[in-house]
Amino acid sequence: MKKTIKKIEKSKKTLRIAKYALMTVLLMLSFATPVFADDPLAAINGLSTFIFSAIKAIGMILLGFGIVQIGLSLKSHDASQRANGFLTFFGGVIIAFAKDILDLIL
Repeated sequence: MKKTIKKIEKSKKTLRIAKYALMTVLLMLSFATPVFADDPLAAINGLSTFIFSAIKAIGMILLGFGIVQIGLSLKSHDASQRANGFLTFFGGVIIAFAKDILDLIL
């Protein structure tokens, strides 16, 4: 009797995980917009714009985290944390403005 109850509980858990996975996939597919472009270069440019926007967002997050680290290091007088904060800050600046830097170079 106990074995069947455990099997039923396990199957319910598996079914619940499968439902959540299916809902997640359906949600992701509902947000996906197909690209119908006659010009393949337009699709590539759209993808490039999206990738550089994601990179810029990551750079801004690093930039903000660097500012927080610098502020905390000034409060605690920790020189190594201050150095890491400045490195994170300047790394975030470079990552956030990577597209602009590349445009200047090219």
